Amino acid sequence: MLGKLSWEAIPFDQPIPLFAAAIVGAVILAVLIWVALKGWIPYLWREWITSVDHKRIGIMYTLLAMVMLLRGFTDAIMMRSQQALAYRSGGYLPPEHYDQIFSAHGTLMIFFVAMPFMIGLMNFVMPLQLGIRDVAFPTLNSVSLWLTATGALLVNISLVVGEFARTGWLPYPPLSELTYSPGVGVDYYLWALQISGVGTLLTGVNFVTTVLKLHAPGMTYMRMPMFCWTTLASNLLIVAAFPILTATLAMLLLDRYLGFHFFTNAAGGNVMMFMNLIWAWGHPEVYILILPAFGIFSEVISTFSGKPLFGYRSMVMATMAICMLAFTVWLHHFFTMGAGPDVNAIFGIASMVIAVPTGVKVFNWLFTMYGGRVVYATPILWSLGFMVTFVIGGMTGVLLAVPPADFVLHNSLFLVAHFHNVIIGGVLFGGFAGYSYWFPKAFGFRLHEGLGKAAFWCWVIGFYLAFMPLYALGLMGMTRRMQHYDVPAWHPWLLVAGVGALVILAGIVLQIAQLAVSIRRREALRDVIGDPWNGRSLEWATPSPPPAFNFPILPRVEGAEAYWGIKQRAIAQARLGEEPSYAPIEIPRNSATGFICAFFATFMGFALIWHIWWLVALAAVGAYATFVVFAWRDRVDEIIPAETVARIDRANRDARLRALAGAQAAS
Repeated sequence: MLGKLSWEAIPFDQPIPLFAAAIVGAVILAVLIWVALKGWIPYLWREWITSVDHKRIGIMYTLLAMVMLLRGFTDAIMMRSQQALAYRSGGYLPPEHYDQIFSAHGTLMIFFVAMPFMIGLMNFVMPLQLGIRDVAFPTLNSVSLWLTATGALLVNISLVVGEFARTGWLPYPPLSELTYSPGVGVDYYLWALQISGVGTLLTGVNFVTTVLKLHAPGMTYMRMPMFCWTTLASNLLIVAAFPILTATLAMLLLDRYLGFHFFTNAAGGNVMMFMNLIWAWGHPEVYILILPAFGIFSEVISTFSGKPLFGYRSMVMATMAICMLAFTVWLHHFFTMGAGPDVNAIFGIASMVIAVPTGVKVFNWLFTMYGGRVVYATPILWSLGFMVTFVIGGMTGVLLAVPPADFVLHNSLFLVAHFHNVIIGGVLFGGFAGYSYWFPKAFGFRLHEGLGKAAFWCWVIGFYLAFMPLYALGLMGMTRRMQHYDVPAWHPWLLVAGVGALVILAGIVLQIAQLAVSIRRREALRDVIGDPWNGRSLEWATPSPPPAFNFPILPRVEGAEAYWGIKQRAIAQARLGEEPSYAPIEIPRNSATGFICAFFATFMGFALIWHIWWLVALAAVGAYATFVVFAWRDRVDEIIPAETVARIDRANRDARLRALAGAQAAS
């Protein structure tokens, strides 16, 4: 009745995962009890869990990413400490547990930290910058969020029920086939990613439609903020690349569940087909992550330099060039696997060419700062740290794009250092820049600057201590994923890397303290007018936090920097524009569809992993019924009365008038 599930699935003989699970379970239980005692459950259900407001969905995506960052960083600390201790010894992690840790670390950090972080920021900001009410398909947006959360939940369930994959963050056959991975670890990986991948693909369709079709009056494509362009490029890549991932993992599932042989050479399959397919998705995935970060840096650098973005049109062209070239470089991930010198040369050249538009962006950011009055707030510190760090990562990437060099460095710690150089220095620093930049817009108060800057320096110093030694170790011949080693020359470098991980931990602790202190001092840090940074795009035209309808009337865009033009006219005339004629506004009605679909998807995924077929059928029926009920809804919109719209907008106008009068008096 329970398929392969039995008491043996719980690792009673491994104290580390059980202890970790007990702590996590205790924290979750304590939070649930606290929320229940406070009487917040109805509010959370009504205003957050069932919300289809793009802003709240974006905040929940970002919260998911940050929680998973803590989980994934725990794995990183365990790996670094294991390697620091495992010189001529077994360390404290047995090999099978160590293999699961590095596999879970990579999976969580890419799929459930980097992806939700970028999607969360895109969700929150992009409709505001376009001057619209919401994304094209609000309920689909909620479904996407909760399916992503389902995938993250399944990965974490594997910590205590069964095991996780021991294949690395990509499940290469034949290691991932039943012959070599007969347990449920690879199945956890496959079903978690299939479910969350559906959510990501739905997001891609939703965001591409939104950026292409929904604009404020006068908002032409060449008047869109750069973040909207990078959102478009990233989601075009999602729409094109994620079906490849879905099909590839589906073929591996058929191999494992029904005895197919897509990837078994001995039975007529082809392992290299998996390599080509997974990296035809995998390298565009890198640009899916980094392009939104490029958009964030463009917004931050322009705002804190007090200047328009230098070379806007060249930035647009560079963004779309990266979008197209992203599909021409995948083979550089397996230069060593016999494709031949001609093929390797073509993909090596393509890998170098794609560095050119990225270089264009870096120079444009530098020229934006040049001659500006740069304000060194926390968001621009993350941007400066990114530029230095990412350039180093880019140069090492160009080195790895040279096939003869890659033959020497392939699968070494040099590769690990390069990958973390661009993902942490690019994507994560971009996420933190966007988080600190748009936090006051989301919650109505700024984050504490002192703690934010201290966290930044810990992250930057910790990063260099943790990963620069890995470049040296790679050049010395140390391969990745080693559970223990006997080479004396490696040990000091790994000790330094371990210290770097501890410094990053200090940065994370400071970020948690920053959030706690900011919440306690929120009145002193209050953003009264909705424009704490003297911003240039339309999200700063709304109150902080923005109302459910975003704008009382859709703004009319008359120039490249819509809000900056409005603001400069108000300053010049010493008054705001005429009060609009308020009217009732329709907004999408909240829906539990996303949460309920994820509820059934969780049970279906778990049942598929453990071969509990009756539960699979039951969950499928429940999911289908949910969609039927959603399709037959009578009410799809709610009406916000004109009086409510007027009250909210007038309060914001009064605050801005007071700020304008104060500025005039000061000058």
